[in-house]
Order: sequence, then structure tokens, then C-alpha cells
Amino acid sequence: MHLWRKLAEQGWLGTHENILQTRSPGRLVIISRPGRKRLQLEIACMSGSDSRKLIEEFGGHTEKWPRDWLKRFADPRRSKPLKIGKRLIVARSINGDVHRCSVRCPQRIPPRRGKPSALRTADTTAQSKKTPLLVIPASAAFGTGDHATTAMSLRLLERVTRKWKDGWSLADLGTGSGILALAAKRFGAGRVTGIDIDPKAVSIAKANAGFNKIDKVDFRLGDLRKWKPTGVRNIVAANLYSELLIEILPKLKRNNWLILSGVLRRQEDRLLRVLRRNNMEIVNVKRRGKWIAVLANRTGY
Repeated sequence: MHLWRKLAEQGWLGTHENILQTRSPGRLVIISRPGRKRLQLEIACMSGSDSRKLIEEFGGHTEKWPRDWLKRFADPRRSKPLKIGKRLIVARSINGDVHRCSVRCPQRIPPRRGKPSALRTADTTAQSKKTPLLVIPASAAFGTGDHATTAMSLRLLERVTRKWKDGWSLADLGTGSGILALAAKRFGAGRVTGIDIDPKAVSIAKANAGFNKIDKVDFRLGDLRKWKPTGVRNIVAANLYSELLIEILPKLKRNNWLILSGVLRRQEDRLLRVLRRNNMEIVNVKRRGKWIAVLANRTGY
């Protein structure tokens, strides 16, 4: 794997962020450090040619990671489980067996239709008798719950559904590793759909479902700009960049609850204005670092 990096001023990012997000959906990381004006941008590239194209167009530099980079990233000593209320623990790895599974990168072993994933399944009941467990093996550029946007979305999902009866529905847009869709099943969801434009993400999400012994999640490939929703969902979760969120928001306003993330703080006011124009009530805004997550519901719901 190759990692593209660039230091950029806030103004440069404002001009180029949408282009970078479109070229590398779900893979742009923006890092802000206290006392520094410039931001560090990173994009994980699966090939050297992809990273060279970024350099040619945007400058910066690339770093080739060692072949065992995934093993190092998945080292359980570097990752603490994420506790979501009293209802879920999200872990990147539990023990040596899960650690070895994560090294076998699910994107190379897509699950076959009607058969369990090629990865060994996780014994979730043995790990925590009181709190259900969700294991997301580390995979290239896909969420394990460590990123602020994912963690905030998980906490909002837990909060909204805490007193709900089982069987509610959810659509997870920009599903990535499938972490929100799979967490929804742990929380008691019935009908769950996860959509992503990246075929690797869909394969990984399916593998993660098999790994956690979770079935009846419809992970599918799709372009959200062309997506035509059918029916109303109790919750729509969307971890997308702000321009795409705003573009597809008219498609989402018929649903009862929205959990929106992937948005920078500087984009907050614009997103909230668009939500209100679409008759959505802002219930909560979570902020962590430079990121926000918004919980909204249909006015009058």
C-alpha cells in the first residue's frame, strides 16, 4: 500500500476537498495539530500508480508501507475497544485468532453467496456475557470505529434506539466496513441496508457480517447520486462528505431520523441550514476535533 501525504493551508483544502473526496471516496483523512496552521492530508492508495496520479495533480509525496503494514496496524496493543453505552463494545481485535484473521485482509477473500465468510467467525458471546461485541478486523481505509465520525455516529445510533422495540429499519449510506449497519443489528434492527460506491467496501462489509455471525444485512453497490430510496426507514445514517450529503438530502427527508457525519466544523452552519430548509429538526450536534455528527428528525415526528 502507498500513503499519499500533503501539508495544505485551510484555503487550499476548501478549494480542493470535494475533488479529493470524489477521486478517493471515504479515504481522505484530514489531520489538524494544535499550534499549526497547516493541515496534513492523507489518502491510502492501493497502488503506486494511484499515488503518483495524486502527486501529479495535487503535489505532496508518497510513502510505501511495508508488506506487513496491516499486521502492525491491527496490533491489539495499539487499539482499545470502543464502548458504546452499555449496549455494545467495538473491538479491532480480541485475541491472536482474530489478529491473524485481520491480516488475511477480507477484501481478498469475498464471501460466497449462501456460504459463510472465508474469515473465521468471531465468538462474540464468549467475550462479553453482558455487553454484545462487534469485531471489525482492520482493513485498508475502512472504519474500525477509531475515527471520530464513526464513533460519534455509533453513540447517536445507540442513544436514539435505546428504548426502541426490536425490528426497526436502517439505511447506512457510505457503509465502508459496514460498522454502523452491523451495530444496528446488534441494537435490534430488523431491515438493514448498507450502500457504498466502492466494491471493495461492499466485499469487506459482507465479510465483516460473516465474521460477526450477523445475517440479513443487505450490503449493495450503489451511487447515492443515482439512488432511488424505496419506502421510509426509521433511521438513515450517512457518513459522507458535506457536499454529497447536501446534494442527496432531499431524498432523505421523508425518513424519521437522520444521523449525518463526515462533516467538518467549518461546514456545520451550512449543513444545519439545509436540514432546516428540508423540514428537519436538529436534535443534537456532536463535535470532536474538527469533525461533527448531527442527529435530526422529521419535524412533527
